[in-house]
Amino acid sequence: MHKKLFYPTLLGAAIALTACGSNDDHASTPAPQKNVVFFLGDGMGITTLTAARIYAVGEDGELTIDTLPETAFVHTYSRDGQVTDSAPSMAAYMTGVKMNNEVISMSADTSAVDAQGKAYVQDSDSTCPATGNGQPVDTLLEQMKAAGYGTGIVTTTRVTHATPATAYAHVCHRDAYNTIAAALVPGGQGYNAKLADGIDVVLGGGIRNFVPKEEGGHRNDKRQLLEELKKANYTVTTDRAGFDQLPTDGRKVVGLFTQSDMSYDLDRDPTKEPSIAEMTAKAIDVLAAQKKGFFLMVEGGRIDHALHATNARRALQDTVAFDEAIKTALAKLETIDPGLQNTLVVVTADHDHTLQMNGYAARTGKTEPGKPGVLGLVNNYVNGSESKDISGNSYTILGFGNGPNRPDARAPLTAADMENPNYLQEAVIPLQVETHGGGDVFLGAKGLGADNFRGTLTNTDVFGLVKTAIDLK
Repeated sequence: MHKKLFYPTLLGAAIALTACGSNDDHASTPAPQKNVVFFLGDGMGITTLTAARIYAVGEDGELTIDTLPETAFVHTYSRDGQVTDSAPSMAAYMTGVKMNNEVISMSADTSAVDAQGKAYVQDSDSTCPATGNGQPVDTLLEQMKAAGYGTGIVTTTRVTHATPATAYAHVCHRDAYNTIAAALVPGGQGYNAKLADGIDVVLGGGIRNFVPKEEGGHRNDKRQLLEELKKANYTVTTDRAGFDQLPTDGRKVVGLFTQSDMSYDLDRDPTKEPSIAEMTAKAIDVLAAQKKGFFLMVEGGRIDHALHATNARRALQDTVAFDEAIKTALAKLETIDPGLQNTLVVVTADHDHTLQMNGYAARTGKTEPGKPGVLGLVNNYVNGSESKDISGNSYTILGFGNGPNRPDARAPLTAADMENPNYLQEAVIPLQVETHGGGDVFLGAKGLGADNFRGTLTNTDVFGLVKTAIDLK
């Protein structure tokens, strides 16, 4: 049986409980005119950024991220972990609260168990206990929604995945995907009433958690949430043609383009799935048409997944695609708000990975067919000869601290290995899946209040700095 979340589930009650008050109250309040666009490269540590730059434009080039005028380093540890997972690290940005690993936007005392005190099962309908295991904490998206802002979510993962979920859902464990999906549907059981009439733009993957098992989805409660969203005045699409036709006049839109996560950019069929840059542009168009300020979260989520697989090529390509989304957004935002006088853009990551750069490699330039660049072998900078390990074998510039490709005995690597898009970089410690790392991450900012992002911050500091920039009480 599907259990209720913490908030009332009727849309009328939802609207009544928001800080904006009634619709009449909201109509008498001037619409906010400031914007926040928060870019999150999931797992995009410093080494990933460096390697992506070399991969795309060579050692002397620069990504759009490199042009952001204000910069900082961010500590990412969670309440209970030296190394965080995505749920508490993104939740710290969204709530200003340090919480335990696996927890989605709940108070610091919340443990990652379900209402029966058990570990969660993926795609479950479980919720937190009504009492005794923490309480929801307001997110930046919820607070801005209550203040009259437009809101949007863009991701290359499932829209119910940990990073986007922290902006709009409250649950003890990130794997309760069905519960998280229900939090998005106005008027339905399990709806998060703090979202009032709903998030304005939702674009990404994850159809399966919105569709019942009887229709090929993963829902256990027979609910068809895509149809419920249509009844809640959303324009809903599940394909590329529909994405191209989504209205950009301010009406609410939902686009879910894959059953699970969207494709890696290296594999993406542009006739079937929009790019992260295209989704970002669409979201800005929809939100700008509302003629009020807005909050938009954009996640390059599959950077993380490729790194977990130790597939550096796909991780770097997805980082470059994420950077293209930032470039696209900055250009659009400049037309809306020249000089970004009333717009704050923040770009950061939720955590690091164990990716590393090995040896004293000669400069490679960017990656091209037949020239693997930073994805290739270490050639010594003195004479260009292949560097060798103690057994006389070549090795790659990029490697991982842990992961699935840990050969018992190393063998020589070939040029064909380096050209193979499925090649997995070697790891020091053998694990089935590579883990996150605990290193600090980069933050770049531009526009309104950006000069306050400097030095070394904790991820909870970022929440307060965003609020200060737009004078959100």
